[in-house]
Amino acid sequence: MSIRLGDIAPDFEQDSSEGRIRFHEWLGSQWGVLFSHPADFTPVCTTELGFTAKLKDEFAKRNVKAIALSVDQVDSHLKWIGDINETQNTAVNFPILADADRKVSELYDLIHPNANDTLTVRSLFVIDPNKKVRLTITYPASTGRNFHEILRVIDSLQLTDSHKVATPANWQDGDEVVIVPSLKDEDEIKQRFPKGYRAVKPYLRLTPQPNK
Repeated sequence: MSIRLGDIAPDFEQDSSEGRIRFHEWLGSQWGVLFSHPADFTPVCTTELGFTAKLKDEFAKRNVKAIALSVDQVDSHLKWIGDINETQNTAVNFPILADADRKVSELYDLIHPNANDTLTVRSLFVIDPNKKVRLTITYPASTGRNFHEILRVIDSLQLTDSHKVATPANWQDGDEVVIVPSLKDEDEIKQRFPKGYRAVKPYLRLTPQPNK
């Protein structure tokens, strides 16, 4: 099953390092980041889970919950968490799904035979409060994820959901944004963007970022 942007994230019930989780119920009205790992006690993933734990306050500011997945058992996860906490100088503060039966991995298409026919690939999904998938990224095993980019995308998604804007290349929170081309009415533009805008081209109109 291939998951595309705009799809409803598949619901599931699975064991985790923090007990049994019913995914949609656990997510509630918050945003979610679901990310998978090939196996416990892998070096790159150890750094990723540690860094995610350190981002707890950043995720909280954005109303985001993180949840990881590996195909190993709960007892293995708990031992691995001890290593993560020790080596990354943090405390894991989110659940790791114990997907030993591959149920969630199959729902989210995380087993790619050309990469490995038994272990999950390193995919990440951003899911909004309506349970819709808003971002998918799949990384090779050799490359650690850029969590600053994931936060940047969440900032963009939350801003553009609230205002008729898009974010340009390399945008960071606070930078200028693009007024969507479909917005033509000048009175509405003045109301929505009281700081004005500059038209580089008729279709490329830049304006200071609105308040979130």
